[in-house]
Amino acid sequence: MTDLPGIVVTGASGRMGQMLIRTIAESGRARLVGALERKGHDWIGRDVGEAMGGAALGVSVTDDALEAFANAHAVIDFTAPAATVEFAGIAAQARCVHVIGTTGMSEDDLSKVKAAARHAVVVRAGNMSLGVNLLVQLTKKVAAALDEDFDIEVIEAHHNQKVDAPSGTALMLGQAAADGRGVDLDTVSDRGRDGITGKRERGHIGFHAIRGGDIVGEHDVLFAATGERITLRHVASDRAVFARGALKAALWGQGRGPGEYDMLDVLGLSEN
Repeated sequence: MTDLPGIVVTGASGRMGQMLIRTIAESGRARLVGALERKGHDWIGRDVGEAMGGAALGVSVTDDALEAFANAHAVIDFTAPAATVEFAGIAAQARCVHVIGTTGMSEDDLSKVKAAARHAVVVRAGNMSLGVNLLVQLTKKVAAALDEDFDIEVIEAHHNQKVDAPSGTALMLGQAAADGRGVDLDTVSDRGRDGITGKRERGHIGFHAIRGGDIVGEHDVLFAATGERITLRHVASDRAVFARGALKAALWGQGRGPGEYDMLDVLGLSEN
């Protein structure tokens, strides 16, 4: 077991954190060596398995990222932008793979992550699932095949605790559509229309966010023309799909050269 890659999970008490911990513990392909939480959290110092309401896992929750990362081969991070930027610098110092599932990051945040990737492997994706990354590729191909007679709308739905919109996955899909069309997404993006907006701009890509209940994640890309519509859809009903993808990314990153990668690289779907 000690030969297996050691992984630290940040945000251990969160829904994704707990799912990641269970996935790693049950995988047989990696071992949990650290569980991180913010300073003052009531899980600090407790065995993470017991804190989750289960059997002890032999790993105590800590707020010391530097110490935790120093003993790890990889860090899996689904937290918040400010925390992720801080973790990126520490992971780069420790030369461990940093798998980032955090969304809602600013351009400044992303530039700091890119700087960290000069020293270590960073795998960053708005969505870690195989199905979504296939959907990204399909969206790009369909957008390239259809002209501006087809309007493109990205519709996403998530649980009522999600704090950012559009989702990171919706933005991935919008970017794929823009890439397929050969246009700049920032120039053609329309976000959540409201009021008297005027008619739809030809060639624009619309985004719409639904928030409610415990929806794990649903994404639709609608191509609509006069007389016909094409809808590409992915539905996630279990957070485990993201945890399994993140673990796959952490294992894939072992032995890679420093750089910023995404799930298309991990899954062998990258066109580069």
